[in-house]
Order: sequence, then C-alpha cells, then structure tokens
Amino acid sequence: MDTLTAPATGATSERRLPFPRRSDGGRVPVGRTPGLVTAALSVLVAGLLVLHAAVPNTLGHLGSLLESFLPWLGLGVPPLLGLALLRRSKLALIALPLPVAAWFGLFAGVLAPHADEPFDLTVVQHNVSDENPDPAGTIGALLAVSPDLVALEEVTEQAMAEYAAALAPLYPHAAVQGTVGLWSKYPVTDVRVVEIRPRAIVDDWSRGMRATVALPQGDVAVYVAHLPSLRLGWTDGFGSTRRDGSAEKLGAALAAEPQQRVLLLGDLNGTLDDRGLDPVTSRLGSDRSDFAFSWPAQAPLARIDHVLARAATVTRVWSLPRTGSDHLPVAARIRF
Repeated sequence: MDTLTAPATGATSERRLPFPRRSDGGRVPVGRTPGLVTAALSVLVAGLLVLHAAVPNTLGHLGSLLESFLPWLGLGVPPLLGLALLRRSKLALIALPLPVAAWFGLFAGVLAPHADEPFDLTVVQHNVSDENPDPAGTIGALLAVSPDLVALEEVTEQAMAEYAAALAPLYPHAAVQGTVGLWSKYPVTDVRVVEIRPRAIVDDWSRGMRATVALPQGDVAVYVAHLPSLRLGWTDGFGSTRRDGSAEKLGAALAAEPQQRVLLLGDLNGTLDDRGLDPVTSRLGSDRSDFAFSWPAQAPLARIDHVLARAATVTRVWSLPRTGSDHLPVAARIRF
C-alpha cells in the first residue's frame, strides 16, 4: 500500500513565497521592477530635452529657467548610468540611451571640430560691467582678435573717456547712446536710440541703439542692446518679465528695420533656447557650433551675450578670456 508523504517544508515555502528572490538572495516585492525609477528618470531627462518648449512658463517662468541651462541636463546621464549598474537593471540600461540621444540631437554640433570657413567680418561684443576696475586692460583683451566692430554695454559716464581713448586709434568711427556703444573701422551713420525700456521701468534708461555701418560689402544695420537682467527669487521665481517685455520691443524694431542686412550685438540676458527671446531669435540667426558660455565670468554656465544676423551668416561664435567684468567677451565671424 502506497504511503502519502507531505512535501518537504522547504519546497512548500519556496512555492508559496510572496516575493521572488533577487540574485543576491534578497527579495523584491511582487509588481516592482528593479531600476524602474532610474528608467523613469532617464525618460524624464530625455523628455525635458526634446520637449522643453512644452514646459509651461507659468509658476515663475519655469520654462525659461529650464531653457537657460538646457545643455547641463546632460550631466544627469552619468549618475543614471551609475544607478543602472548598481541596481543591475536591464530596464534602466535600456532607457539610458534616450537622454543621450536627445542631448546629442540638440548639441552634437558643439563636439564637432571647427572648420575654417571663409568670413568677411570679425566682431566683438562685451558687457564690460559698470564696476570694471580696468577699462584699458579690458579693451586690450578685446583687440587680441582684431575685430572690425566692437560693441560695449554697461559703459558708465565716468569710464566712457577711458574706453573711447583706448579704442580711438584703431576705431575712428563711434556711436554711443546711453550705456551702450559701437566702435567701428568703417564709417557709422544714421545713429539713433532704440526704445527697449520695459513698461515697469520709469527711470532714465537707455540701453539700445541702431546705426548704419558702411562696410566694403555694403551697408549693414547694426543694433547694440542690453536687455534687463534676470532675478531669481522665492516669490517671482525666474524673474524674466522685464527682460521679455524689452525683447518684444527689440523684436518689433528689428521687424521694422528696412535695411536687409542686420547685425545684433548685445547682452540679451537669455540663451538662444530661451523662449523669452523668441521675438528676437525668430528674426535673426547665430552659430551653435560652440557653447560660448559668457556668464558668470568666474564659472560660465550660459551664453547670454550674443551676435546674431539677418541676411548674413554667423560662421562662428566663441568666448574670449576673462576681463575685469562679470561677463566674458564674445567674438564672432560674419559672412555676407
């Protein structure tokens, strides 16, 4: 007669375990996949890179804040890789190429070697800072690239004579309006103020100008502008309201400009990706083959100083060594 025997206790326990075993002998709760959070973070980073324009600009201009530092989202990839390897998660490793591909899709051109393209004009633009202790030394640094045009912002009345004296020997043609100025090797005419003061500013405020420069290739309208600064705060968040209003006025002036060829040199207090500058960047183009970070000078994180063009090509933009300013100078080459 056959005898029924109960299964071994260990076998029964194994079949009835509420948790599957991990490779290290621990238990993972049913319905939970190792690395799921890491994979979700990879998808989030990729989504922010690709769909940054969809991030709402309510809640303290969050969209503009993200776009101002967009390239730095790539720094999230190494930690995500480390977490994926630590968790031994195939899912996390599968998701990791998403932010990598998104970042390269936006910024791969920065990693490519610079080609020596032909150009007709070299320009330099610099917010020299109203607290710059060495105007003459600053000008010496700018002239190292032998520019044809030099645009300066935050030129105080007290420092103007020193800047003008340093530039005059090589740049006999100059125009200054308020705290912005243009020095040129070629004749400058039709100089006028460009009214870009935001509505909230009632004080005397002149930070935009326009001039016609007679280049060998023909006349070009040159704008020099300094848009309002941004302020980070607990109540206003990324305070870009004044900057955005000023950008709208500058964009309107550019749209109404009758001259076909236009250059804009200035501290726009925003990056090319920042939607707050759309009124300007939708009408003019620039080069993206170099990050050319210009602010803050001691540890540059963003390019907020720009050279943009219409009916011309900005073939290269790069930042110059530090001066006595809190911004780095920016140089550019132009082809007509």
